Amino acid sequence: MAIKNAFYAQSGGVTAVINASACGVIETARQYSDKIGTVYAGRNGIIGALREELIDTSLESKEAIAALRYTPAGAFGSCRYKLKNFTENKREYERLIEVFRAHNIGYFFYNGGGDSQDTAYKVSQLSEKMGYPITCIGVPKTVDNDLPFTDNCPGFGSVAKYVAISTKEAALDIASMCESSTKVFILEVMGRHAGWIAAAGGLAANKEGDAPHIIIFPEIAFDREKFLARVDECVKKYGYCVVVASEGAQYEDGRFVADAGMKDAFGHTQLGGVAPALANIVKQALGYKYHWAVADYLQRAARHIASANDVQQAYAMGKAAVEFAVSGKNAVMPIVVRETSVPYKWHIGEAQLKDVANQEKKMPIHFITDDGFAITEECREYLSPLIRGEDYPPYDDNGLPKYVSLQNTLVEKKLKTDFKI
Repeated sequence: MAIKNAFYAQSGGVTAVINASACGVIETARQYSDKIGTVYAGRNGIIGALREELIDTSLESKEAIAALRYTPAGAFGSCRYKLKNFTENKREYERLIEVFRAHNIGYFFYNGGGDSQDTAYKVSQLSEKMGYPITCIGVPKTVDNDLPFTDNCPGFGSVAKYVAISTKEAALDIASMCESSTKVFILEVMGRHAGWIAAAGGLAANKEGDAPHIIIFPEIAFDREKFLARVDECVKKYGYCVVVASEGAQYEDGRFVADAGMKDAFGHTQLGGVAPALANIVKQALGYKYHWAVADYLQRAARHIASANDVQQAYAMGKAAVEFAVSGKNAVMPIVVRETSVPYKWHIGEAQLKDVANQEKKMPIHFITDDGFAITEECREYLSPLIRGEDYPPYDDNGLPKYVSLQNTLVEKKLKTDFKI
């Protein structure tokens, strides 16, 4: 029997370390050349499989693949594309199997969040029914840190480090100018339903009066009057107020503070910017001079200050995924299992894809202080190890990081028909 090839795809919003997971998958698969043939990567994620646009990673040098470990974003292209409902329309899943069969692919490594793990699980089930079984292994990734079972998600630690550092640095700026200039600074960070990234801003505060003075969590209903009272109190007490706000801040009735009135590709409410919304509330009610910033893609692309622990775990998840596959495991996802926080120790465990699929892990209420505006010491103990350590990329003579760009050569198509997305 011919050795089966593998298919690897990146899904959803990219991170500073998703390519480290890709590196882990490809380097480890090359070590198992007696069990895994060529590793193909999907051009623009799962869309690449549907369109039969497969990248031949065997044409990339050992040095290029190794450089993925310190290169941010998705080296093969990612996508926000949710496959059709499995029970109502199986055609897309059947197309995946057809492409896999045509290219002798027996392993599927899907690097993404809850929606991606759902897809991988369904492919593992349908492929059995179609008589062409595929070994499907999930590779966890999400900056939102909202996948269940795993202690934390690769991608989150680096975003958390960026947000904590940015909060600390911006606060020093505001504090130095607040006597005659800006009194209120609002930093908007990612996190639609889970406040993990916003919570990371709290690591910047070490003592009473340190910024951030207010954290807005999606898990806590936004109270306009309570928020304004705290802003006013902080300005009068400290001279300024720094706010870290999750994009998913919402009122008690479930309305997002930043609801833009549109939907994204996954059917989620399109958010229009909580920072300017909060700044406008402050301006109208208190009249304080303000500035706001949206971390947006900067927070998830900041490989230059990535957490060393995050990089290590991202690579380890990719490596473990391949090891799981060659050992005969299927429809599972490697996870991070924390042993101790001080000193920080962890090991690799596993979770069933059917249990991970479409689940969302929010901030535990005991990680948020009773007033709803800060993190508890227990939360600090959880977060602190995740941002530790520096893993700087190499720099060129012009002072810029030396990130890799792959050839991304497509293999020749074997199916007669194209597939319309």
